[in-house]
Amino acid sequence: MALIVLLFGAIGSIGLLRRAQQHPPPIVVVGFIVWVLAPFVLLGIANLFWARWGRTLRITLFVVTLFVAAASLAIYVDDSFAHRTAKPAFVYVAAPPILVGLSVIALFVAAWRERRPTGT
Repeated sequence: MALIVLLFGAIGSIGLLRRAQQHPPPIVVVGFIVWVLAPFVLLGIANLFWARWGRTLRITLFVVTLFVAAASLAIYVDDSFAHRTAKPAFVYVAAPPILVGLSVIALFVAAWRERRPTGT
């Protein structure tokens, strides 16, 4: 389920990126595609290895996966249809590292809570 959500989020994000571009050089297009796909690829890799993780971490990964897919699409749709600025690339440059950072923080907190002793 999470991988399907990631796939739809990635396809939608790339589609909106292609809609936003204004004829940049091909190397720039490839760079942006890799950059925008980075959060989805990293979460996809994490989803492939989740079986060895504890319950709290698996649930957090699932929620983070849903959040990243929904948030990225919401951000890119908003930029594409509502808040187009003179510098449309800013959203596509800023969103991926912010989403990756939030994902890493959420997963580290979940891992810390999972390893914390339950006693006194």
